Amino acid sequence: MSIYVGNLSYEVTQDGLSEIFKEYGTVKRVQLPTDRETGKVRGFGFVEMNTEAEETAAIEALDGAEWMGRDLKVNKAKPREERSSFGGGGNFSRNNRY
Repeated sequence: MSIYVGNLSYEVTQDGLSEIFKEYGTVKRVQLPTDRETGKVRGFGFVEMNTEAEETAAIEALDGAEWMGRDLKVNKAKPREERSSFGGGGNFSRNNRY
């Protein structure tokens, strides 16, 4: 299971985020997605902890807490949705002109 952490400062680091979650248990992994073009942190991340009890304690304690000048949004991460490689929908076909 994984924890979603939103509304992060763009100055956040993996070590910094790990430190605040360590107060609630063992942190197994921290992931901070970055923008492809700029390489900067996108303002959210994911934290994996050792047990579900540790994750629950961290979520309860940190959701809404202020850190680095921002109110954190902390909850259980939802599974990633599959996205098609094509935008939009409909019955598009190169061979059908009309």
